[in-house]
Amino acid sequence: MPKGKAITEKELLEIGKEYKSLFAKVKQKSTDLDKENLQKAYDLIISAHKYQRRKSGEPYVFHPIEVARICHDEIGLGATSVIAALLHDVVEDTEVTQQEINEMFGEKISLIVDGLTKLDGTYNVENKQAENFKKVLSSLVFDVRVILIKMADRLHNLRTIGAMPRNKQIRIAAETSYIYAPLAHRLGLYNIRIEFNDICMKINDPEAYNEIARKLQTTESDRSEYIKNFIDPLKDKLNELEIDYRVIGRPKAISSIANKIEKKQIPFEQIYDLFAVRIIADIEKEREKSISWQIYSIITDVYKPIPERLKDWITTPKSNGYESLHTTVIGPKGRYVEVQVRSERMDDIAERGFAAHWKYKGVKDNNNVYDKWLDNIRGLLDNQHSDALEFVNDFKTNLFIKEVYVFTPNGDMRMLPEGATALDFAFEIHSDVGYHATAIKVNNKLVPMGHKLKNGDQVSVVTNKSQKPSEHWLKLTVTGKARSKIRSAMKEEKREKGEFAKEALMRKLKNNKLSFEDNIDFLVKQMGYSNRPDLYFALATDAIKMPDLKTFEVENGKLIGLKEKEIDKGHQAPIDSPSKPRKTKKPLKTNILVDGEPIDQYDHSLARCCTPVQGDDIFGYLTAGNGLKIHTVNCKNATHLLANFSYRVLKAEWLGVTGTNFAVDLRIEGVDSGPGVIQNISNELSNNLGVNIRSFSIEGTEGYFVGKVGIFVLNKDQLYMVINAIKKLDGIANVTRIKKDE
Repeated sequence: MPKGKAITEKELLEIGKEYKSLFAKVKQKSTDLDKENLQKAYDLIISAHKYQRRKSGEPYVFHPIEVARICHDEIGLGATSVIAALLHDVVEDTEVTQQEINEMFGEKISLIVDGLTKLDGTYNVENKQAENFKKVLSSLVFDVRVILIKMADRLHNLRTIGAMPRNKQIRIAAETSYIYAPLAHRLGLYNIRIEFNDICMKINDPEAYNEIARKLQTTESDRSEYIKNFIDPLKDKLNELEIDYRVIGRPKAISSIANKIEKKQIPFEQIYDLFAVRIIADIEKEREKSISWQIYSIITDVYKPIPERLKDWITTPKSNGYESLHTTVIGPKGRYVEVQVRSERMDDIAERGFAAHWKYKGVKDNNNVYDKWLDNIRGLLDNQHSDALEFVNDFKTNLFIKEVYVFTPNGDMRMLPEGATALDFAFEIHSDVGYHATAIKVNNKLVPMGHKLKNGDQVSVVTNKSQKPSEHWLKLTVTGKARSKIRSAMKEEKREKGEFAKEALMRKLKNNKLSFEDNIDFLVKQMGYSNRPDLYFALATDAIKMPDLKTFEVENGKLIGLKEKEIDKGHQAPIDSPSKPRKTKKPLKTNILVDGEPIDQYDHSLARCCTPVQGDDIFGYLTAGNGLKIHTVNCKNATHLLANFSYRVLKAEWLGVTGTNFAVDLRIEGVDSGPGVIQNISNELSNNLGVNIRSFSIEGTEGYFVGKVGIFVLNKDQLYMVINAIKKLDGIANVTRIKKDE
C-alpha cells in the first residue's frame, strides 16, 4: 500500500465530516456500547492509517469509512457490521494486532475482522489467492456478515478502480466476475451484483460498454414517455384495489443487455425489453399473493401477455429468497415490456437479499430460506479439502443463477442448479444415498446417472451397500456437494490403498537411518506429486517404483538432492511448476512485451480460444507445459485463469505496429437472397477492403443464412472496419467476431 505524507488538518476535517454523517445514521438504532465502539474504531483507524494513502493519493482512511457507509446504507447492516467494516484493514495493513482488536472490541467484532483479514506473507502455500478465497468463504458458516462486509469492500474498490494499474484492474475484475458477482446473486444482493457486472464489463470491454451506455442515454426520454403511456391505462383499475402502490421503470443493466446481444446474436436496436416496469404494493404479508395476482389480472386485461414468459416466484421463491411475479406483455407500439409485481417486503428482500431477511425473521418461512444452502457450505468445509482451489470451484457451483425444481417420491421439492443430473439429486438427498446409488428413475423410467433433470421431474434412487463411487462419477455431476463427496470417497480409497506403501517407505527410510517426517515432503516433490497420499497411492499401484535412497545426497540426516551422476541421467521433474518460460533463440518478431521484455525470447503462442489481434487488451498465462499463452482480457477462459491462477499471469502489451497478419473468424447472418450473397461479401472483403479470405462457409434455410468467414487482419482497427463495412451490405442482419473453443 502506498505510504505518503501524514493526514493534513484540511483532510482530517473532510474525514471527520464523512464519519459524523455515518455516525448520525448508525447511532439511531445503536446501544451505548455500540456508540462507544464506533468512536473507538474511528479513533483507531485515524491513528493506524495515518501515513497510508490510496493509489489516487487520498488518505486511506476514506476507504474504511466508505465501506462502512455501504454496509449501512446499501446493504442495511447494523452497528456491529459498521464497526467491523471500519476496522477491516487495520490488522492486515497496520501494526495493530488481532489480539488488540479482541481486547478493545470483544470477541464478536474480533472474529469478523479476522475473517476479513488476508493470510499474511509467511503462510506458505502455492496459491495464496485461492487460500484467501477459502478463508473468507468459510466465514459464511459462523457469521455471514463477514461476506457482506467483503461485498461492500469489493464494491468500493471497484468504484475507485480507475487509479489502479491496468493489469491489476483486469485481475480484480476477473475475481469479481468469478466469485463475488455470483455470490452477490446467491445472497440476493441484486443491486450490488448488477454494479459488479457493469463495472467488470467497463474494465474488460470498455468499447462495448460505452456504446450501450450511449444508446441507453439517447433513448432515456423516450423510455420515460413510454413507461408513462404504458401505466396510464392501468391506473383507474389499480386505484380500485384501494392500496398504496408505486411504479418504477428501470432500464436493464448494461452488462445484461450485452449478454443478450451476445446470446441472441442481435444488435441493440432489436432488443425490445430494454427496461422493466415494476409495480410495488404496500400491503401486509397475508394479502401479498392475492393482491399480486389481482394486479397481474389488471395488466393482462389491458395488454396481451406472452404466456411462456410468466414466472411465479411468489408461490415458489427462488433459492436466494427472491419473491416476485414476472410477466412479459405486448405494450403500446407492439413493444415487449417486462412487468414485475411485488410487495414492499419482497422489494426490500430483492434489493438487500440476505441482510433484509433478518428484518423479517418473525415472518413465517423467511428465516429458513438460506438454511439448506448454508448446510451445503458446511458440508463442503467438513470434507477437509487439501486443495483450496478445489474448494473454491466446488463452492462456486453453489452460486448458480438458474435452478430446476424436482421432487422426491414423497412429493418433497428440491432445488438444484440448472444442468444438475440424476446423480446430483442422489447426493442432494443424502451423502450415503449418493455413495451407494446403483439405479435412478425419473418419472418412473430408468435413466443414466448423468441424465439432466428438468423442472417438475420426480426422482427416485435405488441403492446398494456394495456400490462405491468411481472417478467416472465426477463427469456425471455438477454440484459442489456431489463432486466434493465423490472426491472425498476417492481420497479415502487412495488413502487405504496407500497405507501399505507408506509403511514400506517408512521402513526403508528407517533402515537408511533417515527420519520419515524430515524427508517425506522432499520425496513427494522429487517424485513429482503434489501431496503425500498421491505418492503412497502411486507406490501402491506400481505407477512408480520405490525410490532408491542411495541416489540422493544426504546432509544432517536430510535428503537434499540427487547425486551429480543421477542428474546427468535425468529424473522426473515436479509437475505443474510454472517457473519462468524457457528462453529460445528465436529472432525478435512479435511486437508484444511481457513484463516489459520482448516476448520472442520465450516459448509462446496466441491462445486459440480467443485468437488475439493486435490492439486487443491482452495478458500472458504461463501454462504448466505449453509455454506462454497470450489471451484477450475478455476471453471466455480469462475469468477462470485470472481469478484462480494470478501467480501465473504476466502483464502483456502490444508495442508499436507490425506487418503480422492475425487470423480471425466472423459470423455473418442475414437474408438469403441466393448466390449473390457470397459474391457481395467476397467482393467487399477482397476488392474493396483488400482483406485476404482464408475460409468461407455458408448455410441458408427458409430465407435466412448464417455464414462463417475466416480472414487475416493486421489489427483490431482493421477488424472493426471490416465488420462495419459488411454490416452495411444489403441483406446483412448482424456480424460478430467468433471466439473459438480451446
